Amino acid sequence: MHIIPTQEEVVAVLRETGALREGHFEYPSGLHSNEYLQVPLAMRYYQHQRMLSVGLSRLLRANPEIRAIVPELSIVVPMTSGLPVAYGVTEALRAKQVYWAEREHDKEALHFRQYLEQQPGEQVVIVDDILRTGKKLDELKRLLESRGAKVVGLAVIIYQPTPGTHDFGNLPLYYLAKLDARYYADAAHCELCKRGVPLENVWI
Repeated sequence: MHIIPTQEEVVAVLRETGALREGHFEYPSGLHSNEYLQVPLAMRYYQHQRMLSVGLSRLLRANPEIRAIVPELSIVVPMTSGLPVAYGVTEALRAKQVYWAEREHDKEALHFRQYLEQQPGEQVVIVDDILRTGKKLDELKRLLESRGAKVVGLAVIIYQPTPGTHDFGNLPLYYLAKLDARYYADAAHCELCKRGVPLENVWI
């Protein structure tokens, strides 16, 4: 195993744990795809959680600007599902703190718990297990900036862009592996549907 795991090593862990599956999947958005990824299935196992989180922390530490602010750095996640990654990265980096946003239902805006307030100029790296559409990460970024925080980077275990993935401009993006799944807008345009490959609906 390398100091920072390679793309091949990360994908091997995802397949071994059932986190990465091949087939014919329909997402809640209506997109069809030949791959489905659920990183928490890999993060169930301590040795994998440790390897992936430490690897991601090393990518961040390699940036001298981020390395210089680690003692005052906040690690923030858009939902509680990213907490295993966030805590692992925070521990490995020895960052100042970790916290998260949440919402009760899909139509509710992301928010922080009562009494959790950002300090003016607080420097933040947003961390999550996966960047697919980027909608939650963008919403969290805007929420943090509206409270005076400065987002200095995004870090995810897996970058799996879709045709509509949000563009974060010049904001640095760190990831351990990039997966190029095939996406189809709907059943009418899906090659897998045309070939009669059995369809499985996925929740997220």
